Amino acid sequence: MGRNTRKRRTPLATKAVAASAALALGGGGLIWANFYASAHEENSAQDYTKATAAQIATINCPDVGQKLTDVPERARQGVAKELALLDRQITDAYTRLAETRQAQAGDPGFVNNAILGPLKSKRVATLDRIGINIKRAGGEAPRGMDRLADCQGVPVDQPETNDGEGQDQNNGGQDQGDGQNQGGDGQDQGQDGGQDQGNGGQAGNGPVADDFINIEDVQPGSRNLPNGLAANGDTGSTGSFTTVCGTNENENRNSDNVIVAPGVSNGAQHQHDYVGNQGNNAFASDEDLAAADTTCQNQGDKSSYFWPVIRLQDGTQDIDQNQPGGGQDGNVGKIVEPAEAQLKFVGNRTSDVVAMPKALRIITGDAKSFTNGLGNANTSWSCTGFEDRQVTDKYPICPEGSSVVRTSNFQSCWDGQNIDSANHRTHVAFVQADGSCGNGFQAIPQLQVRLVYDIPAPQIENGQVANAYAIDSFPEQLHKPITDHNDFINFFDEDLMNEMVQCINNGEDCQ
Repeated sequence: MGRNTRKRRTPLATKAVAASAALALGGGGLIWANFYASAHEENSAQDYTKATAAQIATINCPDVGQKLTDVPERARQGVAKELALLDRQITDAYTRLAETRQAQAGDPGFVNNAILGPLKSKRVATLDRIGINIKRAGGEAPRGMDRLADCQGVPVDQPETNDGEGQDQNNGGQDQGDGQNQGGDGQDQGQDGGQDQGNGGQAGNGPVADDFINIEDVQPGSRNLPNGLAANGDTGSTGSFTTVCGTNENENRNSDNVIVAPGVSNGAQHQHDYVGNQGNNAFASDEDLAAADTTCQNQGDKSSYFWPVIRLQDGTQDIDQNQPGGGQDGNVGKIVEPAEAQLKFVGNRTSDVVAMPKALRIITGDAKSFTNGLGNANTSWSCTGFEDRQVTDKYPICPEGSSVVRTSNFQSCWDGQNIDSANHRTHVAFVQADGSCGNGFQAIPQLQVRLVYDIPAPQIENGQVANAYAIDSFPEQLHKPITDHNDFINFFDEDLMNEMVQCINNGEDCQ
């Protein structure tokens, strides 16, 4: 069984100031090292000087998983495990980077010779095994796989870009500077809810003040990401079907991801809330999921709905503070259960919808969009009473009496054949601007997830944020709001799925 946190929480006022080691799922990603010592560390000024002299703050490796778009089904689990090994190799290299600051300061070739060179050798061997896995299953490995072995050291001081979406894609549309030394000296700011402000957040890897915006300062209709369009309208199939599955009152959580990393413990490196299916973990087969219990009121819905938890960074900790997926991966603070979790399926503006196949998997959003860019990003943050104002690259600060809202509109066009794809993307698609499905895809019910949280508003003063909140993330993603994502595996029974389709196509509102 997967690990979860179904235990009474034990808040502890602790400071997590260790450098955050990361593995970016899929064998790539940008690893940020927190070189800025906190004020109570011995010789912090000296360490800062050495770190600045060393100048290498990150390791940037190609995202191998994104390149593997045509992997035979028989090879996918083996390939997933090799991708996890690539991730571990990056983590080990990052750890060595963070632990050898003095050597780096004294030898300008140290990073290349002692860290990046050995990392490349290990990646070459792992990439070879990925190719062998694919060929043994009758597939063909992508050409030029060997070029994906090279990783680069990224300097501490990067040129700044303008904040906002659609800017430098290497920066995920955000200013890399605020992911490094917010506040200059990286020292603990005292009464800041126990946060080390070097990179922001209690674990030193975000969030920072620039990740927040007052919702009243957001213009209505300002969300401009092309992904996540609502499929429903006043023509076509206009009905809806709502399933009530609770808010994870069971505290069923783990840091696995059975879609992306089957058979890999802690494959997500961050905690997920699970509602609906109660058997979801890295080792669950489709048969396991089909036989599991569900929290949904209608027992015909055993689908799995899961998303990264939100944590309140007020100096307290949760039960996973020393565990994988929690404090060990830079995810710290008290987990906040949603006050509401609304799960609704809607129709298509231009046509009827067809039934989803059993075990269909859909991921919306990108857990690595801060480093991957905005191609798959799909985030909508808002506040109750202000939901005509949506933000994508900021967490909203809501006025008194208003709650934080996360909304995810899923892909609702299906290729008609596959329940998954090698990169977990190409078997489904978002509707086009006119609401139709392109490329011969069929319209399926669109899942819309609306999560509401009662969270105290963070306080920002002198460029510092106190009592921040943030979603769990891969450590190198710095807990940026743009990395929000949501996952779904369909396990409606056939009768209930057909009832949903009929309801939506007839223009009725059912549950």
